[in-house]
Amino acid sequence: MSRIGNKPVAIPAGVEVKIDGSVVTVKGPKGTLTKEFNHLMEISQEGAEIIVKRPNDENLSKSLHGLTRTLIHNMVEGVTNGFSKELKINGVGYRCQKSGKDVTLTLGFSHPVVVSDSEDIVLQVPDPNTIIVTGIDKQKVGQIASEIRGKRPPEPYKGKGIKYANEVIRRKEGKAGKGKK
Repeated sequence: MSRIGNKPVAIPAGVEVKIDGSVVTVKGPKGTLTKEFNHLMEISQEGAEIIVKRPNDENLSKSLHGLTRTLIHNMVEGVTNGFSKELKINGVGYRCQKSGKDVTLTLGFSHPVVVSDSEDIVLQVPDPNTIIVTGIDKQKVGQIASEIRGKRPPEPYKGKGIKYANEVIRRKEGKAGKGKK
């Protein structure tokens, strides 16, 4: 029995939901999201709630039940509040700068790395060591944040690189020098 799949998804005021078979469209104050789900799941709207039901107790149906409900909840959450990920840049000379739609990253390479906003993802630079990725699609926000982090992942000896704001880097001890005799 799926505890998450059985929970109804509440639809807040100002959000429109259109269900066309297995395609769900959610329209809210921040934008519109459309996603096609597996045809096995029965998605219905009852009042101000979305209900997801599964046809049987097979493993595939069980696994899709909670997933479908969570994805619909994330769509509703995205068009009302949006999602954001914060990245921190650590290291001497490492910084970022926003100019127009482009964010220029100086990461110790011989060239600057340029990352651009897309139509539904916005990059903000409140200070030279912080990047905030915001958007309405949780998957895209996480993907863009991961790609930016991948430009220079944090290393364990000095902690230099790009990390998530809530990420803890396990530090390693450096090379041991010659001991005194």
